[in-house]
Amino acid sequence: MDALKLMGLDPEDLEIVSAHVQDAVFKVSRLDYAPRSKQLSLVINRFVWETAEGRGKSFERRRSLLAFKRVTAVRSIGFDRKDDDKVLSLLAIQFEPNGEGPDGTVEFILSGEASIMLDVECIEVQLADAGGAWETGFKPRHPAGA
Repeated sequence: MDALKLMGLDPEDLEIVSAHVQDAVFKVSRLDYAPRSKQLSLVINRFVWETAEGRGKSFERRRSLLAFKRVTAVRSIGFDRKDDDKVLSLLAIQFEPNGEGPDGTVEFILSGEASIMLDVECIEVQLADAGGAWETGFKPRHPAGA
């Protein structure tokens, strides 16, 4: 399969990116915010949902880069950002607009009731696979209705 490359500029695009990064895992040390360039980047190991259907006992993960531009502030709750080796699991990405404008808050919903919130001028997100896939025997499971 070819490497995935997506760009999102509105809430509907962000929903598609969110679906592709559902159950991605990453270390806190891989989270990088550059205030001067207003960019947050995150190296993740994403579960390859697009090839998971109909597979036997083996599935894939890929190293990917998730980047948000036009970020004015970053906040987090539920984990210590100084714990570089802490592994976090990304469940979803949501957007809450501020009124009618394109600005708002992007929230990374993480397992363990943790989250990362980005104040953004508008949605500008990129997701790109950065390497080959590797096999995993584990497929993330979600409770009914989740």
